[in-house]
Amino acid sequence: MNLNWKFWVPTCVHVGRKVVTRKSGIFQGLGRRVFIVTGRRSSKENGSLDDLMDALQEQGLRFIIFDEVEENPSFTTVERAAQICREFGADLVVGLGGGSPMDAAKAVAILTLNPQLSAEDLYDSSNYTTALPVVAIPTTAGTGSEVTQYSVLTNHEGQKGGFSSVLAFPKHAMLDPRYTLKMSRDLTLSTSVDALSHAFEGLLANTSTPLSDTLARDAIDKIKSALPKVLESPDDIQLRFELLLASTEAGMVIAQTGTTLVHAMGYPLTTFKGLKHGMANAILMVPVFEHVAKTEPERVRKALASFKDVEELHRFFDEVGVHDVHLSVSEKEAREWVQRVTKSRHIRKTPGFFTEADLVRIYLSLETTR
Repeated sequence: MNLNWKFWVPTCVHVGRKVVTRKSGIFQGLGRRVFIVTGRRSSKENGSLDDLMDALQEQGLRFIIFDEVEENPSFTTVERAAQICREFGADLVVGLGGGSPMDAAKAVAILTLNPQLSAEDLYDSSNYTTALPVVAIPTTAGTGSEVTQYSVLTNHEGQKGGFSSVLAFPKHAMLDPRYTLKMSRDLTLSTSVDALSHAFEGLLANTSTPLSDTLARDAIDKIKSALPKVLESPDDIQLRFELLLASTEAGMVIAQTGTTLVHAMGYPLTTFKGLKHGMANAILMVPVFEHVAKTEPERVRKALASFKDVEELHRFFDEVGVHDVHLSVSEKEAREWVQRVTKSRHIRKTPGFFTEADLVRIYLSLETTR
């Protein structure tokens, strides 16, 4: 057990129905001119944008909406948003949506006060010491970005990568399960298994702590119980709440531990094969666990939490539809991806020993995932 550790999440989390309007005074306490970062459609359809605008108007705050955030936000998008935010004179940024708008909001908050920086400069946190405050309002249950210091962006070459800074922690997170009721079945599945991978990886990581382990196990139990049910009963608000809370718990976990090899290997599957981030993580979880178990069986048993063994996890993924993914990976692709993976900080947090050949083999094993 790691006896030298700390647990720190500076984000104040507010939970409940209509929490955005009930807690509207929070916005006034942080600024007078609000820059809303969101996606093109979902926040308009699930009611969250209307609630946010009502809350800001009630407090007499001025705001503008940047609704051009794409899935896997690009350097170009966040740089353009920061320029608009700066010209508006915003003193508060609100990230409204799934992981992409929340991650983009964090980047915008830093770039706005540091006009000399490009998005690429965000990856060296010594480049900046100031950022606008961020409020995060998740409308999916998966990334946990509302309580982390991470932001994942896509560079000019189309490759995903995350930066980390304590300045990126949102000041407040507002969780309302009503906003997740409009999620499609596919989005519900991919975001839920993303949260599940965060919890599993937090337990597996060399950086795990007793407190992060407790949160991770609770998140796993919630998702294991609620996900199969919500896929059959998507309008069940209590099940949606369980998944939303599990996602936030798992976000708190990786805010302490970081993520593992699973995330590093998953990024190319999203960038080059178009898999949803959560699905990419999920199909890698079983083969990575199986490899680690060869040398570190106790670590894997701990990481599986309430799953008896890797086979039970595999059956769970079968049940919810993770293995319905159709994927083709060539040896050439696998070898190219592995060159990037081996340079990732994620691999250092993963127990066991992985050669380049091991990583290629894991990628090629996904060919049979159906």
